[in-house]
Amino acid sequence: MSAVFDFEAETIAGEKLPLENYKGKVLLVVNTASKCGFTPQYKGLEALYQKYKDKGLEILGFPCNQFGKQEPGTASDISEFCELNFGVTFPLFAKVDVNGDNAHPLFNHLKQQAPGIMGTKGIKWNFTKFLVNKDGMVVKRFAPKDKPESLEAAVEALL
Repeated sequence: MSAVFDFEAETIAGEKLPLENYKGKVLLVVNTASKCGFTPQYKGLEALYQKYKDKGLEILGFPCNQFGKQEPGTASDISEFCELNFGVTFPLFAKVDVNGDNAHPLFNHLKQQAPGIMGTKGIKWNFTKFLVNKDGMVVKRFAPKDKPESLEAAVEALL
């Protein structure tokens, strides 16, 4: 079985980044959007990141425009929006597809390892969250409605 660390992704600045750089860290991988009803979760994600980053948590934000076209901006638009409106300092990546033929391989892996309700594989909306342990194994999938603060106990258990 492959680990999340076997993949690479492009940062929001356009640089290739092997996810093995995060080995030994607990990851929360989130598909994000700037014009969604769940967008205020950026604030909660940043708070979670600030509280646990020194203990080994990394939050990886992957903007996605597949749900209601709620992430239409360019990389610089997205980065600026997140920084100015929510003070986001956790790593953001280039915009990706999370479903369909062009889905990023990381998200295909995450969906396979942690299916949704009743075994569904597809991601239903923005701000679906995947919790990954220090060995790169997917531990749990959280729904878009699950607020970041409600994930704290699950994160703490893995740190």
